[in-house]
Amino acid sequence: MGAPPYVDGHGLLADKIVVVTAAAGAGIGSAVATRAIEEGATVVVSDVHERRLAEAADALEALGGSRPLARLCDVRDEAQVQNLLDAAVAEHGRLDVLVNNAGLGGDTRLVDMDDEEWGRVLDITLTGTMRCTRAALRIMETQGHGVIVNNASVVGWRAQAGQTHYAAAKAGVMALTRCSAVEAAGSGIRINCVSPSLAMHPFLARTSSEELLTSLVDGEAFGRAAEPWEVANVVVFLASDYSSYMTGEVVSVSSQHP
Repeated sequence: MGAPPYVDGHGLLADKIVVVTAAAGAGIGSAVATRAIEEGATVVVSDVHERRLAEAADALEALGGSRPLARLCDVRDEAQVQNLLDAAVAEHGRLDVLVNNAGLGGDTRLVDMDDEEWGRVLDITLTGTMRCTRAALRIMETQGHGVIVNNASVVGWRAQAGQTHYAAAKAGVMALTRCSAVEAAGSGIRINCVSPSLAMHPFLARTSSEELLTSLVDGEAFGRAAEPWEVANVVVFLASDYSSYMTGEVVSVSSQHP
């Protein structure tokens, strides 16, 4: 079964200021930034790779007609996280939506994993999400409004060999989403999370074995991986006013068999 036709924008994020982390390349972050522009948003993008970030800004400028603010940001660095969000507010006056997409995986059995690899995956994927959420909340609480959408994974629920560190981090992102949402609700802030199963993009194809990818695709009811834009569509919904009564939710973007 092939991918469905691309869905046109319908103004779901009209006039919103949307920050997307790890937006370079061709994965979910890039798709979210693209969809946000197509839905009427003004985007701010970040990544840790300078050349790829510039290329992403070029592509988004060609799409939207104006060059988005683009900032280098390593989510392991508190100062860089703060600088990213401060720059967004300085440029656009407010922060309406933050999409926490930065993450790092791997494929190592726990018995073979050292502390450095474990710590790197947790620091980027979980603690990085916490740093960005914390910095955004400080801005959004002052504003009295805002939306945060985190990117988790179905491995936060389901076991997969070689993914202990990544699964632990993504399960942590889910818990972070739920607890921070309860804390932020009184300030008019919503925090939700998507949990994709398998979204195919060039980086994943390069870093995963054909055998692994085949086995993962075989577990999908549609017999294919999701397109990154199909995940981005759900992120856009959670970022929009159409999900106004949702907070603390983890939405699976998956066709995996039970």
